[in-house]
Amino acid sequence: MKRSHAPIFWGLFGAGGMLAALFGPMLVFITGIAAPLGWLPDGAADYATLQALAQSLIGKALLFGLIALLLWHAAHRIYHSLHDVGIHGGPLAKACTYGVAALGTLAAGLLLAVGF
Repeated sequence: MKRSHAPIFWGLFGAGGMLAALFGPMLVFITGIAAPLGWLPDGAADYATLQALAQSLIGKALLFGLIALLLWHAAHRIYHSLHDVGIHGGPLAKACTYGVAALGTLAAGLLLAVGF
């Protein structure tokens, strides 16, 4: 019996979908509405504060997890949406969609490992 890699991709899809549902609206509200209108406390969204978050070990782990899981969620959704609209790309479509997610995850890891 041939083993399938599908559970790995479905797991990444589910985790990314959960993060998108829970944190997506919050990020849109904070960065698109609250910060420009000045509803946040002073210094909460300034460059030095966000840079300190991105340079801490916990901040790097959270940013990497958020970026990577959202990329895998998007790749899985795009791959299955292509199939739904009649584009049956097979291995090429799978390599393109999941390859972009893998490269984006690698790039996020490298950028966070190198630092700012």
